[in-house]
Amino acid sequence: MKFLNLKWAAQGLLVLALIGLLLEDARAQTAISLDSAEALTLRRHPRLRQSDREIEEQRALKRGSFAPANPDFLFSAPTGEMWAPGVVQTIDLPNVYRRQRQVAQAGITLAERNREVSRASVLRDTRLAYLSLQFAEAQVRQLTYQDSLFRALRVATERLFAAGEVTSLQRISTDAEARQVTVQLQQATADQRAAQRRLGLLLGQPTAALTTTTDLRRTGPELGQVGGALLSSLPAEDSTALVRSPTLAAATQNVALSQSGISLVRARRTPALTVGYQNQGYDYSPTRYRFQFGVSVPIWFWTYRSQLQAATARSQAANYQLQAQRLELSGQYQQALADSRKFAASLGYYEQTGLPQSQAIISQSQRLFRAGEVSYLQLILSLNQAFAIQNTYLTTIRDYRQALVELNYLRGE
Repeated sequence: MKFLNLKWAAQGLLVLALIGLLLEDARAQTAISLDSAEALTLRRHPRLRQSDREIEEQRALKRGSFAPANPDFLFSAPTGEMWAPGVVQTIDLPNVYRRQRQVAQAGITLAERNREVSRASVLRDTRLAYLSLQFAEAQVRQLTYQDSLFRALRVATERLFAAGEVTSLQRISTDAEARQVTVQLQQATADQRAAQRRLGLLLGQPTAALTTTTDLRRTGPELGQVGGALLSSLPAEDSTALVRSPTLAAATQNVALSQSGISLVRARRTPALTVGYQNQGYDYSPTRYRFQFGVSVPIWFWTYRSQLQAATARSQAANYQLQAQRLELSGQYQQALADSRKFAASLGYYEQTGLPQSQAIISQSQRLFRAGEVSYLQLILSLNQAFAIQNTYLTTIRDYRQALVELNYLRGE
């Protein structure tokens, strides 16, 4: 009786230890939704902080857009008998300072456009990283099921081989298939850890064991509806579809900045005003306070001509960059659109036909094999065919979502 009590106590402690391990593993996992991941990334990503500092830099430059030349403080002896202080200040015409302010404002707007580009890039990277983790988790679940199935098949084959009902070749083949699936499961687990780290780096939590809140395989029907609605609402022309592209907006603003630079160079070619207070005269002088007024004439024409040529070349380069950017974005948009339509058709097939057939193949092949109506070779071929269909279905969901993420990125969504 005492032995039985010790046995039950040992088993109880073992169960409690297993429960503790399971609870510890559950606490170690951090589930996060896509919306939460996006919000966290937007708060912590250094690229957006860099963009914020660049906007502050441009705003500070705008506050200093009214920047007259430093005054000249000097001493002179106009009568040859005494030294007297004086000051001279050169001031540009108001049009120059107005153009400088316009250039500074264009710089602020360009920095803000670049921040939108950074924000869109960060969101795209986060969505793709989250999708990679979803795909890795789904693969682990799929291969875990395959591994358990082939392990059971290997145990059954060992029993049949011991009874002399299967050959040694069938036994070795079953063991090889089971071990191959085990290796694939190990690889998928490693991919899952890598995907967790990639997403964790974006979130500022590189060591967190992150998990997603949605099974990627269960999102197929919803993806078909959302993707179909998006594809049906897209305009036919690339220019219309890309009108809200942040990359295109930044390139357009760069052209505006370069054009305002041309206006500033032209404004600086105008004369400037010079005013000063030179020195005091004698008590008996009719003009005791001596002021001076003048005009600064831009006679060094080659300097201004070179500056104007440089500003014009810069503006032309910005225009060509805008055209190249528009061509590149149009090509990327057409490719993403073609991929989305292609994967939409594939997803429809797997949802309606492929996936139900794979499930039927798995269940019927096992039932017929246990009944002795199909051979071992037919069973293995059937299972591999069914699992290949399911894996392709999972890959199609991932590729379709990637194409939609790219489409939304290009459209500024």
